[in-house]
Amino acid sequence: MSANHAHVFTVSALNRQIKALLEQHWGRVWLSGEISNLAMPASGHWYFTLKDDRSQLRCAMFRSRTSRVGFRPEHGMQVMVRANLTMYEPRGDLQLVVESMQPAGDGVLQQRFEALKMQLAAEGLFAMEAKQPLPHPIKRLGVITSPSGAAIQDVLSVLKRRDPMLEVVIYPSQVQGAEATAQLCQAIHTANDRNEVDALLLTRGGGSLEDLWCFNEEALARAIHGSRLPIVSAVGHEVDTTIADYVADLRAPTPSAAAEQLSQDAGLRLDRLDRDRQRLVQAVSGQLRHQQQRLALLTTRLNGNHPARKLQQHAQRLDELSLRLDRALHSQLLRKEQRQERLAARLGQHHPTPRLNALEAHLAALEHRLKRGTEQSLHQAKLTLAGQAAALEAVSPLAVLSRGYSILQDESGQTVKGADEVEVGQRLSARLHQGQLGLTVTNKD
Repeated sequence: MSANHAHVFTVSALNRQIKALLEQHWGRVWLSGEISNLAMPASGHWYFTLKDDRSQLRCAMFRSRTSRVGFRPEHGMQVMVRANLTMYEPRGDLQLVVESMQPAGDGVLQQRFEALKMQLAAEGLFAMEAKQPLPHPIKRLGVITSPSGAAIQDVLSVLKRRDPMLEVVIYPSQVQGAEATAQLCQAIHTANDRNEVDALLLTRGGGSLEDLWCFNEEALARAIHGSRLPIVSAVGHEVDTTIADYVADLRAPTPSAAAEQLSQDAGLRLDRLDRDRQRLVQAVSGQLRHQQQRLALLTTRLNGNHPARKLQQHAQRLDELSLRLDRALHSQLLRKEQRQERLAARLGQHHPTPRLNALEAHLAALEHRLKRGTEQSLHQAKLTLAGQAAALEAVSPLAVLSRGYSILQDESGQTVKGADEVEVGQRLSARLHQGQLGLTVTNKD
């Protein structure tokens, strides 16, 4: 086998290498052309050819990207696309995988951009007097962006290098797509409500006008204008400009540049701290020398008028006063004890115990008499009650009933005393000694 046969490729292997070379060397490209052979199957993907007057390229735009196009492409339409150059391996065809599309020329989005820009400028949202100054230094920075995007990584990397002491609060939000505008506005409102940062950085990486369109919406512009916190806008690359950039209090060309502007260089801070330390050392040293001189002067004055002699005089005076106080206290205590003894003797003569004993004996006698009189009265009352009960029982109609008699009563409860008081058929009740009977009059004589 010859040496040339050592590198024989299969068709698939060669196509893979060509595809890799195309994607590595060209990557993303912008180009304009005319749409032809447009196909829109039910899958939602678009397939078409982009051509000019001398050449053409096959293109594919997948559903995740077609849903973001704000118009319906048609055969013969001039468009501008952002795409990745690659190869469709099964057929070996050179192909563009389109990421975004807009009409050629100014485009619909560009026209909307210019119209909104003119409207908001006329309302004064871009005026310099409406912009807030940034606090200095910024101790806590709020960042509104996608937490998974490249922009936040660039910002954090610069801040870590330049100003590690700067605190960062991330307010996550989509930065592309249909929901992005509402989420960005909500993030601004949330940051203002919490009021936990000194300033806000609104940022994302670069992209097409379509990708960045959420930063060109009127709702976001008014949210930025109404923010109490100052806002720095760093959207896209240096050449990208959005409505948010015009309304913001400060515009930075890139996320990294914004981080540079909002942070303090650690080296400069250390130099300033070193200068402050030197000034502090000098000030403390001067104050120390001043206090040492003052101490020496006071020491000299003290030695000339030493307080030891005065202390001895005061000590002697203190001893004298202490002895006088002891004597006075002893004399006063003796007088108090004598007076207490006299009062105790007088109290003994008028002690209430004997009188209390006599009163207790008299009270006991009265209680005994009261108890005996009560018992006698109760016994007499019982005898009287028994006699009266016997007399009442003797004349009670119930006693008559117990001997077999009854009491007739009409329907109204009146006692019937004679036959002429009732009629035949009238209902009566007969009350017996035990119980009651219901009767009907059948005849009367």
